[in-house]
Amino acid sequence: MKVKVIPVLEDNYMYLVIEELTREAVAVDVAVPKRLLEIVGREGVSLTAVLTTHHHWDHARGNPELARLRPGLAVLGADERIFSLTRRLAHGEELRFGAIHVRCLLTPGHTSGHMSYFLWEDDCPDPPALFSGDALSVAGCGSCLEGSAQQMYQSLAELGTLPPETKVFCGHEHTLSNLEFAQKVEPCNDHVRAKLAWAKKRDEDDVPTVPSTLGEERLYNPFLRVAEEPVRKFTGKAVPADVLEALCKERARFEQVGELRQPQARALLALQWGLLSAAPHE
Repeated sequence: MKVKVIPVLEDNYMYLVIEELTREAVAVDVAVPKRLLEIVGREGVSLTAVLTTHHHWDHARGNPELARLRPGLAVLGADERIFSLTRRLAHGEELRFGAIHVRCLLTPGHTSGHMSYFLWEDDCPDPPALFSGDALSVAGCGSCLEGSAQQMYQSLAELGTLPPETKVFCGHEHTLSNLEFAQKVEPCNDHVRAKLAWAKKRDEDDVPTVPSTLGEERLYNPFLRVAEEPVRKFTGKAVPADVLEALCKERARFEQVGELRQPQARALLALQWGLLSAAPHE
């Protein structure tokens, strides 16, 4: 099983999963179909299906055009709101693409119909892969938009039971900001500190930070560490779902402060690049 990581839009990822024996391929979260088809052609594979994690525009916008360009293509997901959906999937359903097994895991919270996909091959030394969309990201998780904190907690808890060696391919490149928040939650966590230094280097080199592994996520992702004493102390809560809810609220405030700073930073860069003129002195 070979996974092509394809950065698109501002910070999204779409993926092409290739079964290397049959050269059959499955795409995950198609946002820019022509870019995907270029890679399909370059790899010399046969695209047979699209797995969509949820209905949001930046994860499903490419489905209609791709379906038009590839008549008969299966577009699969768990939410009727997904563009060009050909079949709705159920929690626990298993699919097969060549030697690749796919287990469909309903993970509501970010959206009510969010589906994550766990992929593996029998008798293969390669670790399994989880395509988690916006349910789980590197050192973070998606905003809880259509579900309760209890649902989000249960979704993350289920993903957390997968094998620790599972590679996590998420929907966005939010690793740096996620780790900065994780450091605020657990300032004494050496795993957070080391991963943040690594992510800063990747950011400077403009290189993706995906995939991580579930084993790693349990060491530095505060949303998978809601039972840990430092995380509970930070939130002032004890019940795991309450800890998660408090974390989500704190992260929203953290991100809001970051967004307020960004326009100033962008304006400064624009001045440095000569794109804006400084106001004349009076």
